[in-house]
Amino acid sequence: MANRRKSSRSREKESDWQERVVQIRRVTKVVKGGKKLSFRAIVVVGNEQGQVGVGVGKAADVIGAVKKGVADGKKNLVDVPIIKGSTIPHPTNGFGGGAKVMVRPAAPGTGVIAGGAVRTVLELAGVKNVLAKQLGSSNPLNNARAAIDALDRLRTFTDIAADRDVPIEKLYAS
Repeated sequence: MANRRKSSRSREKESDWQERVVQIRRVTKVVKGGKKLSFRAIVVVGNEQGQVGVGVGKAADVIGAVKKGVADGKKNLVDVPIIKGSTIPHPTNGFGGGAKVMVRPAAPGTGVIAGGAVRTVLELAGVKNVLAKQLGSSNPLNNARAAIDALDRLRTFTDIAADRDVPIEKLYAS
C-alpha cells in the first residue's frame, strides 16, 4: 500500500512537466570503419505555469535522445512573468544563433499566434495570449533558443522597482 502511494506521488510530480519534441534528426559521424548513425532530438520542457526550457539530446536511438533532451531542458529553465490576461508584460525581442524572435502581448481571447518552435515554447510556458514572429532563420533549435531568450528578457514593474531601489508606487507616479 505504501509503495502505491509513493509511486502515485512521484507520477504526480512528473506529470507537472510537459515535454514536446520539436525535431528529431538523424545525424552521422564519419569514423574509421564508415559512418556512425545517431539521433538528435530538440525537446521543449515546461509546466505551463511560467517555467520553460529547451534541451538537445543525442543518442544512438530516438528514445535515448529524447530522454537526454528532457534532462537538458530541465537544466536550462527560465521563469516567465505572466500577467493578468495570461499574457506577457511588454514586447520584447530574442536572439539565438541566426534567429530573431519578436514577441508582443495580446488582448484576452487572442490565443497564441506564433509558428513552429516558438509556438511550442510559448504554449509550454503557459502564455495564453501572445503574438510572435520568427525573423531571420527557420532553424527550429535557434528559433526555440531565441524564444527562450525573449522570455528571459521580460521584466515586471516589481523587478524594475527592485533594481532602482524605489517603491513600486513611485514608478506609477512618474
